[in-house]
Amino acid sequence: MTPHVPDIDPLALQADLRQLVEIESPSSDPLAVAHVMNVVEGWARDLGAQTHALGGGTRVFHFGVDGTRPPLLVLTHADTVWPHGTLAGMPLRVDGERLYGPGTYDMKAGIVGLFHALRALGGAWPRGGITVLLSPDEETGSETSRAHIEAAARQSRAALVVEPPVADTHALKTGRKGTGSFTLTFSGVASHAGNKPEEGASAITAAAEAVLALQALARPEAGTTVSVGLIAGGSAVNVIPADCTLQVDLRVSTLAEAERLDAAVRAWRPSDPRVRVAVSGGLNRPPFEQGAGTLALYEQARAVAHDLGFELPHAVVGGGSDGNFTAPIIPTLDGLGAPGDGAHAAHEHVRLDRWPDHVRLLTRLLREV
Repeated sequence: MTPHVPDIDPLALQADLRQLVEIESPSSDPLAVAHVMNVVEGWARDLGAQTHALGGGTRVFHFGVDGTRPPLLVLTHADTVWPHGTLAGMPLRVDGERLYGPGTYDMKAGIVGLFHALRALGGAWPRGGITVLLSPDEETGSETSRAHIEAAARQSRAALVVEPPVADTHALKTGRKGTGSFTLTFSGVASHAGNKPEEGASAITAAAEAVLALQALARPEAGTTVSVGLIAGGSAVNVIPADCTLQVDLRVSTLAEAERLDAAVRAWRPSDPRVRVAVSGGLNRPPFEQGAGTLALYEQARAVAHDLGFELPHAVVGGGSDGNFTAPIIPTLDGLGAPGDGAHAAHEHVRLDRWPDHVRLLTRLLREV
């Protein structure tokens, strides 16, 4: 017999989402992010959770955690990429079965769906309980929250991430590329470009060599991409440039590829020995490799979705999430938030017609994983 899942009220979902989205919470404003967190913590306390504030702004909520076995960990974040004032030009609006607005799909609807799923459990927490971790800085790399996420993972049996599913297909995410960035700072020798060009050592020329050399390190067939996204240098058009800076984005599917790239970037040298290069940065999020534990979680979710009357594919994606930090430690299943599209884009929206089904799915997983 299919376990009963209480009805999910679509209008209540929308009302709670509106409350969170109307609090603009860019990562750069800790007070604004904390405002969202305060609302969510209030919801957690209404459900009887034990709540804790951790260093750097992370919050943790424990639902029925009793030590009988490791709890189930759920990852969320309260920050968005959108600056203050975005709502003025990009207001919340409903168009048919789509609710548009900044931060809806990524990932305030994920938070809302999670709490409706928790409410649907009616206080009947699974043995060992549920730990919800709410991060303030996922969009900027989780610098303050990473240690808390990894510590929570080491104390948990599995992790569910309520980031949105894949756009259009609404697939869950069973793997993510590792992400990172390097900054290369070039220091050459300035000279007059007309009178004594031979006395100069061009930092821009060295940087141009680096662009080609570093992007050649990519192995698309292995899921490895390298992209120089920003370049700046020089002081005047008639001066051999003494300074230049490159910023490089990297994506890798395996830790071995991350190590290969890191070693190659740090070992690279310009052809002109007078130009010095300093390298900073590196891998920010480790690869979320598609392991057996994660695939077992997916199969469980797929079976639940089938019981609920819809098909549920899975995919490996290029973008990172806080699930990248838990996947090397415990089985992790990502993409359990609200279906939609437009993360970080002007058409960001949630699919109202599909959202309740994904909340029902999450409710079952919270009970059964």
